[in-house]
Amino acid sequence: MSMLARRSVARVVAQPSLLSTHTNARGMATLRELELRLKSVRNIEKITKSMKMIASTKLAKAQRAMQAGKQYGAANNEVFDHTKEDNESDKTRLFLVISSDKGLCGGIHSSVSKATRRALNNQAESPVSFQANPESPIMVVGDKSKAQLSRAQAKNLRLTFNQIGRDIPTFSDAASVADLITKSGVEFDSVVLVYNEFVSVLSYQAKAIEVKGPKALSESEGFKRYEMEDDFTRDLSEFSLANAVYAALVEGHACEMSARRNAMDNASKNAKDMIDSLSMQYNRGRQAAITNELVDIITGASAL
Repeated sequence: MSMLARRSVARVVAQPSLLSTHTNARGMATLRELELRLKSVRNIEKITKSMKMIASTKLAKAQRAMQAGKQYGAANNEVFDHTKEDNESDKTRLFLVISSDKGLCGGIHSSVSKATRRALNNQAESPVSFQANPESPIMVVGDKSKAQLSRAQAKNLRLTFNQIGRDIPTFSDAASVADLITKSGVEFDSVVLVYNEFVSVLSYQAKAIEVKGPKALSESEGFKRYEMEDDFTRDLSEFSLANAVYAALVEGHACEMSARRNAMDNASKNAKDMIDSLSMQYNRGRQAAITNELVDIITGASAL
């Protein structure tokens, strides 16, 4: 065979091998990407499962604290049932929104933020039934609702609290919040607490309760029957506010733990579904790459 013929045969034999090499390289790169993605999704699944277990453990403790905290709220209701007023629309209400600093728990923070915005806009579908002025002052416990309300109601914000209730909230946390509210210099006739009410392990809803101020207590018909000093109504108002804040904090914390558990459970299920899908793609890609390599070997052997 002449030299020119041998070079032509060499080029013809080499071209399929060259094409298959590029194809295999692209296939191996795709398999490598799938392998890395599978590894990352498996790591995410481990994290979400761990967070679900932690939230489940904390939920049991939070529910016990919530049952104890509801006794404080029941005592307040007994007091405020005797302080009904006629001119409810003329009152200056301060809104205290209860949330937390942590995320990864679904829409639990946006529920109280939406309820507050709807109340300020006097929308009928708002869970907050109290009549409110659009210029009503707002105070927020937790960075999550603070970030949401600062975008729409920035001019109403007066005071924010964070690092409260990182674990199970205590009465000292609530007393600190109540003390800072009374010393903030913001004038109000009552405080409306907007928080999440624990319905069940799977559901929650936004709720609002009103705590009377010292002036509203002293002018109510139930308290006018008795001779009391101004210090008494002021102290009673501050203590009632601390009680209500504590009851709202522990109930909101229980809702947060429940929502985080459900969110991590859903995230783990989604990660498992994604792992199954990626594993199928990876196995199909491996089979295709092995088949292409076998075809190249057989083609090369036949050509030789």
